[in-house]
Amino acid sequence: MNTSFRTIGAALCVAALGSATLVACGSDSSEPASGTSAQSTAAGAGNGAANGEGQGRGPITFAMGRNDTDKIIPIIDKWNAEHPDEQVTLNELAGEADDQRDTLVQSLQAGNSDYDVMALDVVWTADFAANQWLAPLEGDLAVDTSGLLDATVESATYNNTLYALPQNTNGQLLFRNTDLVADAPDTFDDVRSACEAVQDADCLTTQLKQYEGLTVNALGFINGWGGEVLDDNGEPTVESAEAKEGLQALVDAYADHTIAESSTAATEEETNLAFTEGKTAFAINWPYMYSNAAEKGLNFEVQPLVGKDGIGVSTLGGYNNGINVNSENKATARDFIEFIINEENQLSFAEASFPPVLASIYDDEALIQEHPYLPALKQSLENAKPRPVSPFYPAISKAIQDNAYAALTAGKSVDDATRDMAAAIRQAS
Repeated sequence: MNTSFRTIGAALCVAALGSATLVACGSDSSEPASGTSAQSTAAGAGNGAANGEGQGRGPITFAMGRNDTDKIIPIIDKWNAEHPDEQVTLNELAGEADDQRDTLVQSLQAGNSDYDVMALDVVWTADFAANQWLAPLEGDLAVDTSGLLDATVESATYNNTLYALPQNTNGQLLFRNTDLVADAPDTFDDVRSACEAVQDADCLTTQLKQYEGLTVNALGFINGWGGEVLDDNGEPTVESAEAKEGLQALVDAYADHTIAESSTAATEEETNLAFTEGKTAFAINWPYMYSNAAEKGLNFEVQPLVGKDGIGVSTLGGYNNGINVNSENKATARDFIEFIINEENQLSFAEASFPPVLASIYDDEALIQEHPYLPALKQSLENAKPRPVSPFYPAISKAIQDNAYAALTAGKSVDDATRDMAAAIRQAS
C-alpha cells in the first residue's frame, strides 16, 4: 500500500504498507480502470521499435494505483504539454495493493510492454528486480540521485544496482497530546516515565494488530535498538542481541501498559481515532493524522520516533518508479521519471501532503508554515530504514508478524520468537 497524508474522511492509504500479504487501502474496488488518460493520447510502441535495445523515444504508459493518481495527473499534463511526440498515458490500477501487484505481475510474466513505467510500492522493488522485470538505471538510463533522501534510494536499490527511481516517500511520527504530557521525550524510556503521570487516558497507541502494521512497528523497535532483520547477504540477523533487545522492549512496553492494550487490535485508523479523541497521550502514526488532530482542535506536537538512545527508526513507505524491461521507449521513460522528481513537481507533492523524496523541499520556509510537521518528518526520513530489501519480502513480513504477535499476546519468549522468525526467513529464501 502506498502513502499520502489523508484526512479522516478520505481513503486511508499508508505508504508503508503494501505487497501480497499486506493490508488493503483506499478504494473498495478491485477492478483496474485501465487506459485513463491525463491530457494524453493512446500509448504505443512509438519509434522505439527501430531500436534493438528498446532505448527509443515515443509515447509511454504510466501505471499507478488509483488512490494517489490525483497527485501525478498535473505532472503528466505538464509533461504532455512540453512533449507532444512523447505523450504519457496514465493507466490507473485498482485501489487495493494486492490487485495492483497482480495486474502488473500478470503483464510482466507474459513479457508484455503494456506499462512502460510502473509506480511500485517500495517493498515490491526487490521482487520485481530479482525477476528481471525492471531495466536497471545504469548506462544511458542512469539518473542522478544525489539530491534525494538516502533511505529512499536504498529502497530502490537491489544487489547494489538502482532499479527504480524514488517518487514519493513517508515516515512515521510520534504524536503527543500536550495537555496530557507537556515535555517531549528524548528516548523511549522517557515515554514510559511520562506516562506514569497520565490519568484517564492510555499512554501510547500504535498498530500491533496482526497485519503489515505490526511488521512496521516491530521493525521500528528492532532497528531502533540497533538490530536488523537481514544482513547484506540476505541472511536473517533477528537473533542478534540488539534485535532481541528491541523486540523485548516492545513486548515489555505492551505488558506494562506503556503501549495500550487496544493496540493489538489497532490499525492506523483506530490509532487515529484514539489520538484525535484524546484517549491516548502518545500515538505512532503517519503524518496524515496531523491534519485530523488539528481539525479536532487538539493541543499536540509531533517529533520523530524515539528509540533506545535517541531518535528512533521509522519504516519507510512510498512509491518507486520502475521501467519495464520490455519497454520500447526506455529513453522517454527515463526522462519522465526524472521529470517527476524535479523541484517544481516535488514541491507540488509536498503541497498535496504527498511526501517528496527531494531533500531540499523539506527546508522550504513557506511550506513549513503551511505544514508544520515537515521538519519532524525530514528527521524521521533521514533516520528511516526501508523494510528488508528482498524478493521474499511477503514471507519475511509474515514471519515477523506471526512471531511478534505471539510474543505480545501468547507468552512466547523473545528468544523463541526470533529463533522461529529466522527459521521461517531461511525457509522462504
